[in-house]
Amino acid sequence: MASDPKTHSFEDVATHNQTKDCWLIISGKVYDVTPFMDDHPGGDEVLLAATGKDATNDFVDVGHSDSARDMMDKYYIGEIDPSTVPLKRPYVPPQQGQSYNQDKSSDFMIKILQFLVPLMILGLAFAVRHFTKKED
Repeated sequence: MASDPKTHSFEDVATHNQTKDCWLIISGKVYDVTPFMDDHPGGDEVLLAATGKDATNDFVDVGHSDSARDMMDKYYIGEIDPSTVPLKRPYVPPQQGQSYNQDKSSDFMIKILQFLVPLMILGLAFAVRHFTKKED
């Protein structure tokens, strides 16, 4: 680990979001993973997708090995200032209104089509069979 860890703001870390300059926040620590971009087994896209946010859940969900966790030490550059990390936005359910009614009407149309289209195909098949049948 770095001998003199620095405290970084979230905004500062978020600006490092390029292949040639990539920082991640994992468990309140900041890592400069730029030298690891070409060697990351998941590719650089995975690392770039984790920039600009707290990547702890992304890191944990993958289930990294102990050796991968040990490797993080050489990329450690400091701590994140928790007061600068934006709060997660609460879930706001969509308001019911005009768009909700339109969704219901489109669901109704889909159900009708799911019923009518097979009937039309069956009717067409019957008509083709009836009109192409040779009279004995």
